[in-house]
Amino acid sequence: MVNSCPPLDQSGVGAIALVSVLTSRAQALQVQVYPTEPQLGDTISLIMQSDTGVTPTVLFQQESYPAFPIGGNRYRALLPTTPLDPPGRLEIQVNDGSETRNLALGLRDRDFPTQRITVRGGGSGGTDFEFDRVAAFKALVTPEKIWNGAFVRPNAGEITSVYGVRRYYNGVFANDYYHKGVDYGGGTGSAVVAPAAGRVVLVGREADGFVLHGNTVGVDHGQGVSSIFLHLSRINVAEGDFVEAGQTIGAVGATGSATGPHLHWGLYVHGKSVDPVPWRYDGFE
Repeated sequence: MVNSCPPLDQSGVGAIALVSVLTSRAQALQVQVYPTEPQLGDTISLIMQSDTGVTPTVLFQQESYPAFPIGGNRYRALLPTTPLDPPGRLEIQVNDGSETRNLALGLRDRDFPTQRITVRGGGSGGTDFEFDRVAAFKALVTPEKIWNGAFVRPNAGEITSVYGVRRYYNGVFANDYYHKGVDYGGGTGSAVVAPAAGRVVLVGREADGFVLHGNTVGVDHGQGVSSIFLHLSRINVAEGDFVEAGQTIGAVGATGSATGPHLHWGLYVHGKSVDPVPWRYDGFE
């Protein structure tokens, strides 16, 4: 049975739904979900409270996701959605070793802009070297939460392409494609800053084989959240560096496969590209 009660923590931004209630005084599992009505591309925050001392396991759309302690017998898991997901019913299962909660949530549809691209010739397909490095970066999950508060804008330039744009290539709709980030049209050499604190875990250079991504920086924000910055003209950091929000990490360029100078910022949660907008304006604490 699902009843409504006040949220466990009212310090966050926006409405939080309590989707399970206390069923016994001892070792009861409570779960909160934010946002209550997610749309395609949203990150879903799952807050769990359990007195068992066991970190809950989370199964979301038949995939397992880690939960991390946030104090006071509470844990959080971040669950990504993308433009390629079917809208409709989402199923979440939470188990704390004593109880299991089966939750259902509606994922709203969303209209994404479309582009029509005519491709002549083979284009730049990238190298196995860069794809392997980037894939390893996106798969990284470290236990420490490094970011704090809402993310900042990584470049002052005008937004030239939003998250989730779908494409037709030579008149054929690309079912498996969406724009995995936000593009900023800052001029060549304009500063690129870290949107949140993190550790630099990827530096890739066009001269070393990053022919598609161009000069690249990847920042691990912790707990499966990461940012990647592409097409840079200059890189100001090295792998292993710790960066703060707003710290310059490079400069806008047109390296790799780019039609002109711009910054591509991609935000990933557990390896899936999510919409950065909620992270920029609401944040996830």
